[in-house]
Amino acid sequence: MTSRILIIGAGFAGVWSALSAARLLDQAQRDDVRISVLAPQPQLRIRPRFYEADAHTLQAPVDALFDAVGVEFIHGHVQTIDSAACQVGYVDGQGQAQQLGYDRLILAAGSQVARPAVPGLAEHTFDVDQMESAVHLEQHLKGLAALPASPARNTVVVCGGGFTGIETATEMPARLRSILGAGNVRVVLVDRGTRIGAALGAGITPSIVAASEQAGVEWLTGTSVVAVDAGGVTLDNGEYIASKTVIWTVGVKASPLTAQIAGERDSLGRLRVDDHLKVIGQAHIYATGDTAWAAVDELGNHALMTCQHAIPMGRHSGNNAMADLLGIAPVVYRQPKYVTCLDLGEWGAAYSEGWERELKLQGEEGKTLKRQINSVWIYPPEADRELALKAADPAIAIV
Repeated sequence: MTSRILIIGAGFAGVWSALSAARLLDQAQRDDVRISVLAPQPQLRIRPRFYEADAHTLQAPVDALFDAVGVEFIHGHVQTIDSAACQVGYVDGQGQAQQLGYDRLILAAGSQVARPAVPGLAEHTFDVDQMESAVHLEQHLKGLAALPASPARNTVVVCGGGFTGIETATEMPARLRSILGAGNVRVVLVDRGTRIGAALGAGITPSIVAASEQAGVEWLTGTSVVAVDAGGVTLDNGEYIASKTVIWTVGVKASPLTAQIAGERDSLGRLRVDDHLKVIGQAHIYATGDTAWAAVDELGNHALMTCQHAIPMGRHSGNNAMADLLGIAPVVYRQPKYVTCLDLGEWGAAYSEGWERELKLQGEEGKTLKRQINSVWIYPPEADRELALKAADPAIAIV
């Protein structure tokens, strides 16, 4: 009798879960487990790069890769998870409601930008969270050239001074000038932190300051956006900034599908998992990537919502779900080494190591590493069975 591992999501964690499950099945020389990936499209979208131009190109097809390793792709949008019945309800590519059973479920449904109840936020802001929204922003930016010059047309306000906000803001002046010409453009980054780059630690702050100064990015620290309208933003100090382009990057939250699975959650909605990435309190469900609240070491650190953690988590969750079905011992997920590589536009990039973010590389040296990460390291392997299964070994360290 054939069993099924069902993986929800084809992001970093989902793709690597599928490859890792296929690897262990291959090693066991078994053919009685079906590995299925259920997602809206058979492509890995390179979400960490959506702050760049040409967002529509930032994806890697995975259908040939899945075929090479024996993974079934199912086109659909998941609507319901019934953990008692071990069934998932979804809408297929033709818009029809379907049901699918599973023996082990891996929730790799990712995360989405957090949108608090700020007046006008939903109607008047852009984001770079998903490919569709990044493409929508790019189309809007190109359309600015057809408008008469004005402070509002030439001003972009980026809300949030975290990783995504900084990368978006420092990239934006060059993008704007390529569209609007060499005239005056203004990029304002609004952050509630009390100093520039506060969310990323003191180690790389000088790099952020230098890059911002070179690009002409203005930081408004210690303040928040309290309202957005068609003409700009209102800050909590009463200041109004005229802008036709307001980009929201303030935080993310786990997929709403996590709410359908009983279990403990953190403040971001992630499900608490054990050392093998199984949801605590669930016998047949694993969570991985951005849906999992997982310890990375014995010091109290937990995985972040980044591909740096999602890729090795996928390697572990796929392996362990398959091991569970095959009666093989699972492997413990730990990822004690933590690094950051922050893109800072034309100035370069900053690379740091450790949870205290000790600066190791900056400027052009950092940029060279960032290009390697963004264009090679985070992409899936080629559609070669042997190479793909080898790359899915959970013992491989991503950094």
